[in-house]
Amino acid sequence: MPRLTFLPHQLICPDGAEIQAESGDSILNAALAHDIPIEHACEKSCACTTCHVIVREGFDSLEEAEENEEDYLDKAWGLEPESRLSCQTLVKDKDLVIEIPKYTINMVSEEH
Repeated sequence: MPRLTFLPHQLICPDGAEIQAESGDSILNAALAHDIPIEHACEKSCACTTCHVIVREGFDSLEEAEENEEDYLDKAWGLEPESRLSCQTLVKDKDLVIEIPKYTINMVSEEH
Protein backbone atom coordinates (compact mmCIF):
# COMPACT_ATOMS: atom_id res chain seq x y z
CA MET A 1 0.00 0.00 0.00
CA PRO A 2 1.32 3.45 -0.83
CA ARG A 3 2.08 5.83 2.02
CA LEU A 4 0.70 9.37 1.94
CA THR A 5 2.61 11.88 4.03
CA PHE A 6 0.71 15.09 4.73
CA LEU A 7 2.90 18.02 5.67
CA PRO A 8 1.77 20.06 8.69
CA HIS A 9 -1.11 22.48 8.10
CA GLN A 10 -1.96 24.94 10.89
CA LEU A 11 -5.69 24.07 11.04
CA ILE A 12 -6.33 20.83 9.16
CA CYS A 13 -3.38 18.71 10.24
CA PRO A 14 -1.14 20.64 12.70
CA ASP A 15 1.34 17.81 13.29
CA GLY A 16 1.25 16.43 9.76
CA ALA A 17 0.24 12.82 9.20
CA GLU A 18 1.36 9.63 7.56
CA ILE A 19 -1.33 7.26 6.33
CA GLN A 20 -1.65 4.16 4.16
CA ALA A 21 -3.88 4.41 1.10
CA GLU A 22 -5.41 1.90 -1.26
CA SER A 23 -4.20 2.11 -4.85
CA GLY A 24 -7.03 3.56 -6.95
CA ASP A 25 -8.47 5.63 -4.10
CA SER A 26 -8.44 9.41 -4.39
CA ILE A 27 -6.13 11.46 -2.19
CA LEU A 28 -9.24 13.13 -0.74
CA ASN A 29 -11.01 9.88 0.15
CA ALA A 30 -7.85 8.50 1.75
CA ALA A 31 -7.41 11.69 3.80
CA LEU A 32 -11.04 11.75 4.94
CA ALA A 33 -10.87 8.07 5.93
CA HIS A 34 -8.00 8.98 8.26
CA ASP A 35 -9.67 12.04 9.82
CA ILE A 36 -7.77 14.61 7.76
CA PRO A 37 -10.64 17.01 6.94
CA ILE A 38 -9.65 18.49 3.59
CA GLU A 39 -12.40 20.84 2.44
CA HIS A 40 -14.49 19.65 -0.52
CA ALA A 41 -17.32 22.09 -1.13
CA CYS A 42 -18.58 20.43 -4.34
CA GLU A 43 -18.86 16.97 -2.76
CA LYS A 44 -16.01 15.55 -4.89
CA SER A 45 -17.57 16.38 -8.27
CA CYS A 46 -14.68 18.45 -9.69
CA ALA A 47 -16.69 21.66 -9.56
CA CYS A 48 -14.54 23.82 -7.26
CA THR A 49 -10.98 24.11 -5.95
CA THR A 50 -11.41 23.69 -2.20
CA CYS A 51 -9.64 20.30 -2.17
CA HIS A 52 -6.55 21.69 -3.92
CA VAL A 53 -3.30 20.06 -2.78
CA ILE A 54 0.31 20.23 -3.89
CA VAL A 55 2.04 16.90 -4.44
CA ARG A 56 5.59 17.63 -3.26
CA GLU A 57 6.94 14.12 -3.92
CA GLY A 58 5.60 11.39 -6.19
CA PHE A 59 3.84 13.75 -8.62
CA ASP A 60 5.26 11.99 -11.68
CA SER A 61 3.67 8.70 -10.62
CA LEU A 62 0.15 10.14 -10.99
CA GLU A 63 -2.09 10.11 -14.05
CA GLU A 64 -2.25 13.46 -15.81
CA ALA A 65 -5.09 15.76 -14.84
CA GLU A 66 -8.07 15.82 -17.18
CA GLU A 67 -9.10 19.06 -18.87
CA ASN A 68 -11.92 19.83 -16.42
CA GLU A 69 -9.57 19.51 -13.44
CA GLU A 70 -6.99 21.71 -15.19
CA ASP A 71 -9.66 24.37 -15.80
CA TYR A 72 -10.55 24.48 -12.10
CA LEU A 73 -6.93 24.39 -10.97
CA ASP A 74 -6.38 27.63 -12.88
CA LYS A 75 -8.65 29.25 -10.26
CA ALA A 76 -6.93 27.74 -7.20
CA TRP A 77 -5.12 29.91 -4.67
CA GLY A 78 -1.37 29.28 -4.66
CA LEU A 79 -1.31 27.20 -7.84
CA GLU A 80 1.98 25.40 -8.49
CA PRO A 81 3.11 23.01 -11.24
CA GLU A 82 2.50 20.06 -8.88
CA SER A 83 -1.01 21.20 -7.89
CA ARG A 84 -3.92 18.77 -8.13
CA LEU A 85 -7.51 18.54 -6.96
CA SER A 86 -7.40 15.80 -4.34
CA CYS A 87 -10.90 14.58 -5.25
CA GLN A 88 -9.71 13.78 -8.78
CA THR A 89 -6.21 12.47 -8.08
CA LEU A 90 -6.01 8.71 -7.75
CA VAL A 91 -3.24 7.13 -5.72
CA LYS A 92 -1.11 4.68 -7.70
CA ASP A 93 1.66 2.48 -6.27
CA LYS A 94 4.15 5.19 -5.24
CA ASP A 95 4.39 7.03 -1.93
CA LEU A 96 3.33 10.69 -2.00
CA VAL A 97 4.20 13.76 0.05
CA ILE A 98 1.29 16.19 0.05
CA GLU A 99 0.97 19.81 1.12
CA ILE A 100 -2.44 21.27 1.87
CA PRO A 101 -2.30 24.97 0.91
CA LYS A 102 -2.83 27.52 3.64
CA TYR A 103 -5.85 29.07 1.90
CA THR A 104 -8.67 28.11 -0.45
CA ILE A 105 -11.00 30.34 -2.41
CA ASN A 106 -13.94 28.87 -0.50
CA MET A 107 -15.91 31.75 0.96
CA VAL A 108 -18.08 29.44 3.07
CA SER A 109 -16.75 26.62 5.20
CA GLU A 110 -18.91 24.17 7.07
CA GLU A 111 -16.26 23.98 9.81
CA HIS A 112 -16.43 27.71 10.69
